[in-house]
Amino acid sequence: MIRKNLGAAYSPLYFLAALGAGGLSVSFFIYLMFLAPHPNSAMVTFGDVWRILTGTNWLNASLVGLTIAAILFFALLHFKLLLWNIAEYTQFKRLDAFKTLLNSNAEIGLMTIPLTLAMSVNVMFVLGALLVPGLWTVVEWLFPLAIGAFFAIGIYAMTILVHYFTRALVGGQVDFTANNSLAPMISMFALAMIAVGLAAPAYMSHNTLTVAVSIALSLFFFTIALLLTIVKLVNGFHSMMTNGIAESASPSLWIMIPILTLLGITWIRLTLGLHQGFDHPLNNSSFFVSSMMIVSLQILFGLIGYAVMKRLGYFAHYINGDKGNAGSFALICPGVAFFVFGMFLLNLGLAHNHIIAQGSWLYFAMMVPFMAVQLITIRVFFKLKSKLLNAQPTPANAKTQAA
Repeated sequence: MIRKNLGAAYSPLYFLAALGAGGLSVSFFIYLMFLAPHPNSAMVTFGDVWRILTGTNWLNASLVGLTIAAILFFALLHFKLLLWNIAEYTQFKRLDAFKTLLNSNAEIGLMTIPLTLAMSVNVMFVLGALLVPGLWTVVEWLFPLAIGAFFAIGIYAMTILVHYFTRALVGGQVDFTANNSLAPMISMFALAMIAVGLAAPAYMSHNTLTVAVSIALSLFFFTIALLLTIVKLVNGFHSMMTNGIAESASPSLWIMIPILTLLGITWIRLTLGLHQGFDHPLNNSSFFVSSMMIVSLQILFGLIGYAVMKRLGYFAHYINGDKGNAGSFALICPGVAFFVFGMFLLNLGLAHNHIIAQGSWLYFAMMVPFMAVQLITIRVFFKLKSKLLNAQPTPANAKTQAA
């Protein structure tokens, strides 16, 4: 059971728990997206998986069944944690602690809300595709709704971001000595999540107007996310190298991993959308180059972040020890993102360019490190959930259980 009525102890960063569960749900969908045949649609649908589940190959049917079970499990957990966060946040907004948050560096943490809501739309789209028979036949009618949902979330995100920058630029109240991490880049993470969601209809729709609107709106948030990422990355590293990084905020060193994944997938979707909607020449080798560059940068940030957190004892204290805060859930997103883009590298970057053969021993061997990261991420998620969210037994209950 999840703890309730946290009051002033609540933080909007708890939305990262719901985000992590949603990301894990989508990560299992990636297996079906790349390994299950779907010749008649841009993404796997109910009909595609149903053919496998009812086919004669029991091994494939079992693997697909387990994958769908994992998707559903983490999707349900995502919405459970989302509703819990909404209830706790509603109570938190009535307290003086919320007013204090609005006038501090922590205000940028509110960007976790649109970030998580955008993930919710992605999860619903995945569930609809997998569970609703014939949904793809009316998908062109759903794309404007999806664009509208992501754009509404984008407006909400921009409202938070503009308020934050207005307060900071007018009052000059941002304390860089206390802001010695990459935590403020959660705002770029949110904008990139909105951009990738808006880009989805660009490569899936056959309606030119839908493709055009999708590309235009996605580019708006993509451009802002890219610009602010560069600015915040420079400022963040300058502050960290001047003042050192705060132990509790050290996971923020990994935030570039999900940002790179989202920006990379957005660019891929926009490229495919321009090709499909406007006959723009498509050079498949560019996917190999861009995906290799992105994974290379992810490995760099992964190694630096791991070394710093290891030196600070973050894993020992915040995952396996007694310390912990809502920001620890930020560890889940990089693991999910590295796995997801690793699958894009394997399939779109390598297999699609005939560098390796999909389904070969080399293909699955190269998949193993990414799968290992996914499994470690799941383990860490449940550790954090148990320590930070699950209601702990009272001393009386503990004695009863012991008896």
